[in-house]
Amino acid sequence: MARGSVNRRERRLAESAGIRQMRFAHVENRYRPIEVMSADEVEAIHHASLRLLRDTGMEIMHAESRGLLKLAGADVDEATQRVRFDPAMIEETIRTVPSSFTLQARDPAKNLRVGDGSLIFAATGGPAFVSDLERGRRAGNYADMCDYIRVVQSLNVIHQEGGCPCEPTDLPPDSRHLDFYLAAIRLTDKNWQCWALGGYRVEDAIDMLSITLGQSREELKTNPAALTVINSNSPLRLDVPMGEGLVTMARAGQPVALTPFTLSGAMSPVTIAGALTQQNAEALALIALAQIARAGAPVLYGGFTSNVDMRTGAPAFGTPEYAKAQIASGQLARRYGVPFRSSNVTASNVVDVQAAYEGGMSLWSTIMGGVHLIEHAAGWLEGGLTASFEKLVLDAEMLQMMRSFLSPIPVDEGSLAVDTIGDVGPGGHFFGTTHTLARFENAFYEPMLSDWRNFETWSESGARSGTERANAIWKELLRTYEQPPLDPAIEEELEAFVARRKTEIAAAG
Repeated sequence: MARGSVNRRERRLAESAGIRQMRFAHVENRYRPIEVMSADEVEAIHHASLRLLRDTGMEIMHAESRGLLKLAGADVDEATQRVRFDPAMIEETIRTVPSSFTLQARDPAKNLRVGDGSLIFAATGGPAFVSDLERGRRAGNYADMCDYIRVVQSLNVIHQEGGCPCEPTDLPPDSRHLDFYLAAIRLTDKNWQCWALGGYRVEDAIDMLSITLGQSREELKTNPAALTVINSNSPLRLDVPMGEGLVTMARAGQPVALTPFTLSGAMSPVTIAGALTQQNAEALALIALAQIARAGAPVLYGGFTSNVDMRTGAPAFGTPEYAKAQIASGQLARRYGVPFRSSNVTASNVVDVQAAYEGGMSLWSTIMGGVHLIEHAAGWLEGGLTASFEKLVLDAEMLQMMRSFLSPIPVDEGSLAVDTIGDVGPGGHFFGTTHTLARFENAFYEPMLSDWRNFETWSESGARSGTERANAIWKELLRTYEQPPLDPAIEEELEAFVARRKTEIAAAG
């Protein structure tokens, strides 16, 4: 009887060929965020950031952004492209940032709430390379990009495609964003992130989303569907492509995760407090620019402060310093009432125990620090240079565990089980009690990747490592993948748009 019940449980959980995973669901973090700084220390960083923006400022290389800031009252030196900000201007401007917003997906059931205690897991995006156990590390390409999106669609715990899993280097660089956008629309009904390297890539994304969702660009301004990441070029610089992308996204009402790329000891001070001051100054300047471009434009405060290995200069991720900086970044984001973005990161070059413990440190600190969007939540490897198929599955397991951890503990008359404990009494067991039989199917987390069998059974079954099991899982997910339906008329219109834009881009040289 018990074995039949377990099999029914597994069938109910299975989404693809017997692979057990949770259903797609929105996640809420009900825990009070951990804090590593006192309220006075948060204010000290806030005021130090304002002094830095007033006295040193930022180099804003994008001319239109400088013009907007000058009109808003900033001190702009055109000769040096240096912009200095009055503290009162910063504090006044950022007040229009919304504390939450909703992102549309092709499947409305997969729309995403950003802020308000919601937690979003986004797959990795942007690596130059892709890897798997058999074929190893290789340059990103269109075929692997599409397969990765298919697996992201199949992993229910992942809420969002993260902005192109690997660069399709076999396609022309000026127009490959169009191929990615079309693939994302076809292959997943989840929300996907667009590219913001220059304004035209943003415009193309919005136009394609307008076609897909059947909504005008004006309607999308108040019902956003695109999200992107804007990185300042730390220290204290915003380059032209990022400036264009930021202003274009803000004017279109599409949310931007504004994320200074600060590595302590290299691109920011070696002290965590100093790195946070610089990160916060850059973030505040970019938030202000977004609000000047369009008051009320949705943004996220991005925390990415980590450190380098001071012996080699190599970036380090998933470190204790990274964990503390992310928790502190969450405190700063809450100080401004802005949704918070962080990441699941590792410096490991392969899917090994280092990748697991650095990722575990990253996930734990970001979630307990009150994050709303976890970029690179699944698949990131080699400091973000590689998207790994096996790491995608390993991280999905950790995300499922975190999601289960975040569910509340039911405390009621039935769960307290006082009568059952009394019936069993000293020295008994609970396996066959009515209380256990009524609840065992849903009592505990059931893993997708972990193997809980004893050594003998595990050995007889092939003695596969976690990485080998992850390899088998992503292949099975890919084999059983079902493409979400898309209206043929919409697909035809998208194909025509892509063909036209490729011709225009090629003609423009």
